[in-house]
Amino acid sequence: MRKIVNATYMTLDGDSANMQDWHMDYFGEDAKKAATAQLFGSDALIMGRKTYDGFYPAWSPQSDDFADRMNGIQKYVVSSTLENPEWTNSTVVGGDVVAEVKKIKEGPGGNILQYGFGSVTRLLLDNGLLDEFRIWLHPVLSGKATPDQLLYRDALQTKFTFNGSEVHSTGLIILSYLPVNVA
Repeated sequence: MRKIVNATYMTLDGDSANMQDWHMDYFGEDAKKAATAQLFGSDALIMGRKTYDGFYPAWSPQSDDFADRMNGIQKYVVSSTLENPEWTNSTVVGGDVVAEVKKIKEGPGGNILQYGFGSVTRLLLDNGLLDEFRIWLHPVLSGKATPDQLLYRDALQTKFTFNGSEVHSTGLIILSYLPVNVA
């Protein structure tokens, strides 16, 4: 069965939305290698509509090995409003999202990567569909996040077991956790 792996970039104060202000200061060679291995170790992406709306215009005009992989990989977009996605290899997942994602996981292929933490991640967690949660913890307090840009505060408690870590020379730490219901 395929694994769904979430990768969330976050600051020490929980900001996962204002990456333009802090992410690149800590994205050294180690992070580039880890991000490349993470993307190329997957053969699909799953995302919500907001992520799709941000990623499509950002990635589609680019061309290098990483961007070519982002543009060419199979993409599943969870949305009740998107009908005809323009981004190459994008499929809308609607209706009974949990059942559709279960079918995708049971199909052939490798890991399914998800960037960011929002309502799709919460849906995956709540239904035992998320297999690994990677926090790319940046050593900075952003001070800019609004409550809706922080990891969920009003949700059911979810427990994890530690799966490993990578410490980079820039101070970035990648923390890997497995949801208890999956471990």
